[in-house]
Amino acid sequence: MSGLPADFPTTLQDAIVYFGDQDKAFAAAIALRWPNGITCPRCESKEHSFISTRKIWFCKGCKKQFTVKVNSIFEDSPLGMDKWMFATWLVSNCKNGVSSCEIARHLGITQKSAWFMDHRIRHAMHSGSFGNKLSGQIEADETFIGGKARNMHKDKRAVKITGTGGKDKAAVMGILERGSKVAGSTVRVKVVDNTKKKTLQSEIRDHVLAGSAIFTDALQSYSGLDEFQHEVVDHAVEYVRGEVHTNGLENFWSLLKRGLKGTYVSVEPFHLFRYLDEQAYRYNNRKGMNDKDRFVDVMRNTSGRRLTWKQLTGKLAEPSSELA
Repeated sequence: MSGLPADFPTTLQDAIVYFGDQDKAFAAAIALRWPNGITCPRCESKEHSFISTRKIWFCKGCKKQFTVKVNSIFEDSPLGMDKWMFATWLVSNCKNGVSSCEIARHLGITQKSAWFMDHRIRHAMHSGSFGNKLSGQIEADETFIGGKARNMHKDKRAVKITGTGGKDKAAVMGILERGSKVAGSTVRVKVVDNTKKKTLQSEIRDHVLAGSAIFTDALQSYSGLDEFQHEVVDHAVEYVRGEVHTNGLENFWSLLKRGLKGTYVSVEPFHLFRYLDEQAYRYNNRKGMNDKDRFVDVMRNTSGRRLTWKQLTGKLAEPSSELA
């Protein structure tokens, strides 16, 4: 890849050794952020001088100093780039995710710092807005994320069992474009307010090209998609009828819930969309990219995506999330 040294790590073991060298970690951070040469993150000037004793640059354009962390998810973090790179490698590549407790143990930092670090890395994995609509064979489905009644306190469980399966849970909408065995499928997911017809069909029309073949279950919210080739599979009768099924999305829901229940254990609805970003990123890049490629891709998406503690905790508003 452009700008990276020949001995750049390709496995986790190599990454631990490589980024354990402070100089190599710093050089790698520069190569990953500025593959075409160092530019000021404020004015984009290429005229600057380097202060080696402090590892900062002085921009001759705006007359201000900057570091490799400025205007990125790393800004104002006291943690070194060696720790950031190790955490990014894990979050980018661990199939079922990696908890903040585990990151804290590995790096020798507090769980609170690791939690903040993990969410900033997830922020870099967010795809943002999409230019192209999905097309071809499309699967659409919804699921509910939340605790199981049998794991709740008996008082809460007594209230819980009076409602339906999705009561007090977060609704998540998923749209999957089927791909080849080589390229793999692509999924977009989003936390939605409800599973009513207006909500679900609005997401489908926003993200799927008219005329595409859409496969859904028998939920009435999907009826009326007349501009698509809509086929329904009734799960009370069958799960597959030729090409008509939603098994691709069911597989994604399984991966998502395995990570949420087995790795993260407790996820607040306010932060759920970030975990969706993380799982969708790994799923969409599981084909054609190895661990190194995913790590490099995430690292190159860190600039211009600063996330402060106040934004993360809801004390300061941040841009709303679209389908991940």
